[in-house]
Amino acid sequence: MTDFQRILLVLCLVVAVSGPPSQAASHAGHPFPGQQQQMAPPLDPCYDESGAARRCIPEFINAAFSQEVAASSVCGRTPTRACVPYEGRGAGPPFPPPASVSVVRSCHVCDASDARRAHPPSYLTDLNSAHNLTCWQSDNLAGAHNVSLTLSLGKKFEITYVSLQFCSPKPDSMAIYKSMDYGKSWLPYQYYSSQCRRVFAKPNRAAITKQNEQEALCTDSHLHGDSHTHALGGSGGGGGGGGMGGGMGGTGGGLIAFSTLDGRPSGKDFDSSPVLQDWVTVTDIRVVFTRPQLGPEDLSAGMAPPGGGGGGGGVSPSYFYAVGDFQVGGRCKCNGHASRCMRDREAKLVCDCKHNTEGPECDRCKPFHYDRPWQRATGRDANECLPCNCNLHARRCRFNMELYKLSGRKSGGVCMNCRHNTAGRHCHYCKEGYYRDMARPITHRRACKACDCHPVGAAGKTCNQTTGQCPCKDGVTGITCNRCAKGYQQSRSPVAPCIKIPVISPTVAVSSTSAETEESADCESYCKPVKGNLKINMKKYCKKDYAVQVNVLDMQTVGDWAKFTVNVVSVYKSRGEPLKRGDNLLWIHMKDLACKCPRLQMSKRFLVLGTNENTAGNAGGAAASPPGAGLLADKNSLVIQWRDVWTRRLRKFQRKEKKGKCSKA
Repeated sequence: MTDFQRILLVLCLVVAVSGPPSQAASHAGHPFPGQQQQMAPPLDPCYDESGAARRCIPEFINAAFSQEVAASSVCGRTPTRACVPYEGRGAGPPFPPPASVSVVRSCHVCDASDARRAHPPSYLTDLNSAHNLTCWQSDNLAGAHNVSLTLSLGKKFEITYVSLQFCSPKPDSMAIYKSMDYGKSWLPYQYYSSQCRRVFAKPNRAAITKQNEQEALCTDSHLHGDSHTHALGGSGGGGGGGGMGGGMGGTGGGLIAFSTLDGRPSGKDFDSSPVLQDWVTVTDIRVVFTRPQLGPEDLSAGMAPPGGGGGGGGVSPSYFYAVGDFQVGGRCKCNGHASRCMRDREAKLVCDCKHNTEGPECDRCKPFHYDRPWQRATGRDANECLPCNCNLHARRCRFNMELYKLSGRKSGGVCMNCRHNTAGRHCHYCKEGYYRDMARPITHRRACKACDCHPVGAAGKTCNQTTGQCPCKDGVTGITCNRCAKGYQQSRSPVAPCIKIPVISPTVAVSSTSAETEESADCESYCKPVKGNLKINMKKYCKKDYAVQVNVLDMQTVGDWAKFTVNVVSVYKSRGEPLKRGDNLLWIHMKDLACKCPRLQMSKRFLVLGTNENTAGNAGGAAASPPGAGLLADKNSLVIQWRDVWTRRLRKFQRKEKKGKCSKA
């Protein structure tokens, strides 16, 4: 079997094996495939009967069909006569022919202005028919021999072969290049030459190994295969003649077919070989003919290459390149995530992506489907893109490789901008200041409730995620820390909003002073002088040294004295050292406090009218002085819970005192 026959066999096998699997399965499982298609609509090839994702690929096509080819040289801009020698009947092997071989020339005229004699590049990718053969033809070569054909596929394809059916003798040397970036850069794909090392600096028929399976190799096998004659029409020696594409006739050079995967070691496990996946990916193909092949008459007559004179009389042969069919067999590159390609709104060829993928080649995951990295589909795993688990609280997410590895390569999605007061990688817990409402699922919009921790009573804004209990300060209780605990009373201090209620025993307080007076043993008789009428008047106002409105904030015990921290709200009278608004101290002897004369309550406002000296001592009470500076109140002081209506009355008393009416009172 020749190399040419082996290449054809490989291409046929590739096309047969690569056919759509769904069609092959339906034909094999049903004796009447046509009836079966009418009975049930075809399933989506990207999913099985149960809806599970599976690899799917577009159909195998000739990607070059009807595509425009740019040729660097086209005959017929001015009518040109070209002659090709070919062997007569009964001749022996063509190269070199024996002296007895009869050589016949076939001549034709190429004229671009005449449709019957034109050979444009569009003939390369039109419908190829043996009964209606059309061929592109270059100008006659003179001097430079390089002629190029450039084919743009318009999209990335994974190709299996590139084939050229020649209407002229095959070139002696040619190269196939590929582009993966729409013609911006080019990489060599395959070289053909009878002198590989001299022309391309490559060894001839080098062995393919895993180390060089992505390198362009060189071979002379195209010159040793079977030749197949494809006449372009016309008859020997004539100028005119019928046949599509003009009246050209000559020795056809047969087929040159390059298989991209043939003989490459990793081709058996293509899914696991990114090297070969990259190797077969192309957007554009360029074929460059660098040197024509000398005909048999040239060799027998000792003719020079193109551009030189030849021996032997008659019409000199012309050198040109002519190709009847340019094919690129492959599939639209969709990485196993689409079963077809289609035109988008801009008429560009794109994949009809499935498996939650997108992009021209289904080469990335759709937004919000980043729970695992994008991968190409294989026969074992469709590798569909999975949505991030955000419990319906986020619309965006990102992929984190470290988290993906830590999860055993199961999940790597990280939710972004969690809504509904949620937080966390999966929006799976409540953010600071909120707690879970266990009556609702985590996916509910109101799964998180506000902690509502009291700004003063709570030690922070974060509450227990399960119960909602806020962290309370000392002496504060309640789920939101909004009330004082038992045994505590409210203060005005934001640092200690609840203070412990002091435990005072009247009996102990009185017994400590029993030696001083017998009257103090009875609180009723002790407080009698000031009990009864608690109304304020001008006479009482004038007798006192000070009159102030205070807020009671805090209380501490210092020896026999109770020290109250008060905030002076208003000053209506101040005899002696002037009083100022703000924090101050109010001293009350424990004996007076035990008998509730005066009587104070925390966190309430009082009007206090008193003197600067301890009058209780003068009356037989406690004669000791307070241990610190501040206001002094005793059983003879007037301490009444504040009423706002007193403001005008006290201001009136204040004006009368300035006019000297207190002396008359």
